[in-house]
Amino acid sequence: MITRFDHQGVQWIDLESPTPDEVDQVAQEFDLTSFLSQDLLAPTVKGRVDLYPRVAYAVLHFPASRHTRGLSRSQEVDFVIGDRFMVTAHYDAVPAVYDFARAFEAEMLLKHAATPGFGSGHILLQLAERLYGGVENELESLEDTINAIEREIFSGNEKEMVVVISQTTRELLHHKRTLENHGKVLDTLEQMTIMTFGESYGNYLRGVKLFHSRVLLHAVSLMETIQELRETNTALLSTRQNEIMKNLTIMTFITAPLALIATLFGMSSPHVPLVGNPQSFWIIISGMLVFVAFLFGYFKYKKWL
Repeated sequence: MITRFDHQGVQWIDLESPTPDEVDQVAQEFDLTSFLSQDLLAPTVKGRVDLYPRVAYAVLHFPASRHTRGLSRSQEVDFVIGDRFMVTAHYDAVPAVYDFARAFEAEMLLKHAATPGFGSGHILLQLAERLYGGVENELESLEDTINAIEREIFSGNEKEMVVVISQTTRELLHHKRTLENHGKVLDTLEQMTIMTFGESYGNYLRGVKLFHSRVLLHAVSLMETIQELRETNTALLSTRQNEIMKNLTIMTFITAPLALIATLFGMSSPHVPLVGNPQSFWIIISGMLVFVAFLFGYFKYKKWL
């Protein structure tokens, strides 16, 4: 699907899941090479930047596991940047692109006063702000999950949080790794656009890099938080397990002597004390109770219980 916008003589063409005919149409209109046309037809595994005659081509992947409900871990957006036009291509629905398209269309309808020096860099900067804003929403959702994990940990649900922490850490790691890959792409794109369109174009890329730095710092901060919560959860689990083992050891220490006493007095030997005494059962039970009370008192004194 092709969506076209024209504002102050600058064109933005958005391609969603483009067909070969649609790509050929755009390629002929803006004199794009066949290699670039092929790149626009299918997703790319990694982000990259290429320089073609009069245009720069960049591929960026944006984390999207939350708003796609886990159907896709990231969404690719391709940028073909010319001096007076920009072509974007993506292969599924990207909410940030839709939001920007509506805002851009409203701007066209309102017909505000012309912006001096308006060019493709303005469109790139505003679209990047929306795209990184979408990533920020992803991170805020993850932050809510982390806050819920913290509450559960200190509510005594450490065991249940082990899997949740692992899943959240994996998701955050993907966000962080994906955003880190943007750094080199944006640095290279800045150099290429300055070389192709002039020094002033670098201002737009520096603005894009600012949006990127903000969300990357947020992702790194959340990663550090979840790691600290993991360590805290592990420590609490270890403490609880140690407490259980201590109690089991104490119970074993108490019951072992009692079992030995019961075994000794259960021996069928004529020389066993109290054998034949009508009160032997109560005497033995009383002795055991006194022994247990002594041990409990001693453990309490030592603060082992």
